[in-house]
Amino acid sequence: MRNWLLPEYIEDVLPAEAARIETLRRRLLDLFKVHGYQYVIPPMLEYMESLITGVGHDLDLATFKVVDQLTGRLMGVRADMTPQVARIDAHLLNNQGITRLCYAGSVLRTKPDGLALTREPLQLGAELYGHASVAGDIEIQCLLIKALQAIGISEVHMDFSHVNVFGSLIESSHIAPQLEQELYAALQSKDQSAVASLSKDLDKVTREALIHLTTLNGDKLILAKAAKVLPAISAIQNALNDLTQVSAALENLDVTVSFDLSELRGYHYHSGIVFAAYAQGYKGPLALGGRYDEVGQAFGRARPATGFSLDLRGVVTALPPAMPVMAIFAPADADKDLVIKIEALRAEGQVVVQEIADNDSKLLAADMHELNCDRKLVHYNSGWHIVAIDKEHT
Repeated sequence: MRNWLLPEYIEDVLPAEAARIETLRRRLLDLFKVHGYQYVIPPMLEYMESLITGVGHDLDLATFKVVDQLTGRLMGVRADMTPQVARIDAHLLNNQGITRLCYAGSVLRTKPDGLALTREPLQLGAELYGHASVAGDIEIQCLLIKALQAIGISEVHMDFSHVNVFGSLIESSHIAPQLEQELYAALQSKDQSAVASLSKDLDKVTREALIHLTTLNGDKLILAKAAKVLPAISAIQNALNDLTQVSAALENLDVTVSFDLSELRGYHYHSGIVFAAYAQGYKGPLALGGRYDEVGQAFGRARPATGFSLDLRGVVTALPPAMPVMAIFAPADADKDLVIKIEALRAEGQVVVQEIADNDSKLLAADMHELNCDRKLVHYNSGWHIVAIDKEHT
């Protein structure tokens, strides 16, 4: 038995890549901080009732389950931190006004997904609670764009939809749950013939509107077309108005924007605008987000909520290979001036690796390179100076 093997889709992250991920994690959390988002650290384990309340069957299937040896109750390893943060806002902080929270941590899923095809994503995100208007959605979307740009991703593309368009058609026509699920699946695959067949017994206005949804995707001009071909239901008009405001707000940012009114990702979870971020070089979305006003109700306090999350490990997969952080080698010498020099360099953020005092063998240049050292401290002219390895001062 090879006891060093890891489970499928569970991987170690080696030093160079780990250093880059950690640098980006800090950079993004600092970005969220200066925008007023407070950092929280939810627990890795919770009782299942809390972990999946209000977020649907899919998260239940994605969650690893264990039995609590203290209580005998069923617990889960978090597969998504968003419901945990909603619980913190609704039940622990109990603020009356707007609350901005952010988070970063590993989650565990029963099946691999995302850009990195891993079962252990590093989920990072931001959530805004207590503000119901589209202005809150726009703040979150702008923060996501800034976050992706801070990672070094250029040419970000944002794709938007609104679950109330489809939801209003279902509600106004009193469509049965089974047919609703079948129409939902057909719209997700943009199968116009299937939508037409499934809606054949519905009233003409609803049937035509559902068929139109399969083609209502493109730039902002699609919103004007949607206003003409969809029924004059107030919830649909409000949804289109919200998307129009989003389009106008993002025009001055360095992003492209599109709309797809048949995109219903998280339909039973989200309650308004939903969005995904894309970029060249990635096969899927970099980040997902949207409005989910109903989740807090499961924790005893309904609060307007909108946010986004991304898998930082997945996002870095299309970046150039990570390079190791290069260091300065220092000899094992108790000289006071050397100690002062080393501490000054470390205070500047330089990495200094000092030889261990009882090392019997003299380190060669190859050994120093194995330590990621490309420079060394050498004593000359009554002081310690940095020189390139493989070069001796003369």
